[in-house]
Amino acid sequence: MINIIVELSKYVILTLMVVYTFHCFYMVRRQDEDEKNEALRQQLVLIFFMDFTAFLVIYLKTDNFQVITFYLEMMAYFAAIQILYRVFYKKASLLLLNNMCMLLSVGFIMLCRLDLATATKQLVIVAAASAFALVIPVMIRKMKFLKNLTWVYAGIGIVLLGAVFVLAQTSYGAKLSLMGFQPSEAIKITFVFFMAALLSKDNSFRTVVLATIVAGLHVGILVLSRDLGSAVIFFVAYLVMIYVSTKKLVYLGIGVGGGSVGAVIAYFLFGHVRQRVSAWRNPMAVYQNEGYQIVQSLFAIGTGGWFGMGLCQGSPEKIPIVKNDFIFSAICEEMGGIFAICLILVCMSFFLMIVNISLRIKNPFYKLIALGLGTEYAFQVFLTIGGAAKFIPLTGVTLPLVSYGGSSVLSTILMIAIIQGLYILREDEDEEIEKLRKQAVRRARERAAAKRTEIR
Repeated sequence: MINIIVELSKYVILTLMVVYTFHCFYMVRRQDEDEKNEALRQQLVLIFFMDFTAFLVIYLKTDNFQVITFYLEMMAYFAAIQILYRVFYKKASLLLLNNMCMLLSVGFIMLCRLDLATATKQLVIVAAASAFALVIPVMIRKMKFLKNLTWVYAGIGIVLLGAVFVLAQTSYGAKLSLMGFQPSEAIKITFVFFMAALLSKDNSFRTVVLATIVAGLHVGILVLSRDLGSAVIFFVAYLVMIYVSTKKLVYLGIGVGGGSVGAVIAYFLFGHVRQRVSAWRNPMAVYQNEGYQIVQSLFAIGTGGWFGMGLCQGSPEKIPIVKNDFIFSAICEEMGGIFAICLILVCMSFFLMIVNISLRIKNPFYKLIALGLGTEYAFQVFLTIGGAAKFIPLTGVTLPLVSYGGSSVLSTILMIAIIQGLYILREDEDEEIEKLRKQAVRRARERAAAKRTEIR
């Protein structure tokens, strides 16, 4: 009987995910507020039933009552964050909030299936980060001086990355963390704030050179620390923000060319880069060593097929570091390729929402912040999924909100809170524009009425 429930559950979960994904893009075309609100409510229902079905299966397969306890704690967190945002930030984007809850749900499901203790740690970090992040939107809205801290952001980033390079222990071939915290995740935010503060005031050649020097220091320290994934994310965010600010293709071309040359130099200078490229080109040739992760990842993706093997029916634990770098492969194996495609589309919806916010914000500082954070998020998703699927060499980054990693999930939740603050700012700008428009119309009518009175 349990096997029948498990087999049916994967189709139920898949159907719920497909419908949720459809709603993400359906709401973009809807203009009626009542229809949008109804679609948002339906998304919450879909998340609830997906979580209920998944955790029921995990409980039936493991017979561990702690799974139920974790499920109740997780649902309490989701209920709290939904209620608090509706109470304190009535102008916040509920679609962004729902997408965050959906991605966290997928992560919690897979982490609980892999290791309940790890899932519990992740939930505690998420709850603490969300509690702190609740004050971020009002800070973004009220603290106008943030755009004046240009060199403070640069100093914080360089000092912390330098401390990691000097003091951190090597883990999985790279220097990543100090006292259990990975500073590069938080510096992704300060780096974007630095670039936005610098380029929003002036986009002259001199300013671009200054931005390039500071970005080069960030990326260079990360490369020396062998944190290649973060280095690539910083570099891409720098390129995008420079191009958007200056609108000059020559800077983009020079940046891409310089990055390509740098990649070639890194290949010949660093052995770990050559190992990852070798594993990417032909993982079976180095299966016993650096190619083992990729081969196991590809086996997992292929085994899952379109519909997956079902929760607790696969063997994702055979993939090294599956909870961090290869959770996408575990999702493909047990929940299927269609579910994985829907997950990618939800991430894409997340990114497109951030880009839309950036395009509609008038203030150049906030516009660049939204674009920079959105670029970092989207490229991190690309690196994680591309590495797991052997589309690109492995970079060792996590899938935001889904993979296990305290520093990663903390910085991502803070990033979303910043985006929510920018969304509220955009709504304030729209209201101000509408208010000015109405005032102009009223004045025009008053002038017209005065002229008619004079004529009479």
